[in-house]
Amino acid sequence: MPLLQPLGRTFLAFLSAVGRLTLFALISLSHIVRPPFYPRLIGRQMVEIGYYSLPVVGLTAIFTGMVLALQSYTGFSRFNAESAIPNVVIVSITRELGPVLAGLMVAGRIGAAMAAEIGTMRVTEQIDALDTLATNPLKYLVAPRLLAGITMLPLLVLTADIIGVFGGYVVSVFKLGFNPATYIKNTLDFLEPIDVISGLVKASVFGFLVTLMGCYHGYHSRGGAQGVGTATTNAVVSASILILCFNYFITELFFAR
Repeated sequence: MPLLQPLGRTFLAFLSAVGRLTLFALISLSHIVRPPFYPRLIGRQMVEIGYYSLPVVGLTAIFTGMVLALQSYTGFSRFNAESAIPNVVIVSITRELGPVLAGLMVAGRIGAAMAAEIGTMRVTEQIDALDTLATNPLKYLVAPRLLAGITMLPLLVLTADIIGVFGGYVVSVFKLGFNPATYIKNTLDFLEPIDVISGLVKASVFGFLVTLMGCYHGYHSRGGAQGVGTATTNAVVSASILILCFNYFITELFFAR
């Protein structure tokens, strides 16, 4: 029994953490659809998540598309299958690389910032001050961020898809010698609506996960500056792991046969 006790404590602590996170998520989601609303806060978070994240997401997408085209050519040239490069680029970017890489970039940028901001408000008792002013902290701090993450990350991913495919086009046409019209035709012929739709659904889920983790860890941070640093680290790590896990489950949901 002494050997099993640490395992049992760890398992119970894990279940307790999952329960707290689930209740936090459900209560926060309920505040999105219940008044009062804060449109100015929602708009500010949309700009912060969407507009200010566009440069890093765009750079990641264009270089990913370029590298993907280059590596695909290296492999396919051994089998004289270079004509499949546009197909590989469009499917890989829209289904997987666009939403996953955008989610990870936003997790590193937005998740950490949210955890640090809300964590600082917690340790400096600003959240307690909201309570004394009869303002629900979850509605004022968490709900606008969740709504902005759910709505803005699909727009970021759609932009990343376009930029990533353009990066593959640039490398294929100007370095590998593809015919521009043929490359575009093959890309459009192979693209299906389900490819883009699945990527956008993933993006919406990833946006929810990133903002949820940032808000949750920041809201429950303790212990001054060290606690805020720990909350920031936990927010980025947990959001990244959840993105990779949910990526598999959503892919299974859309493309399992």
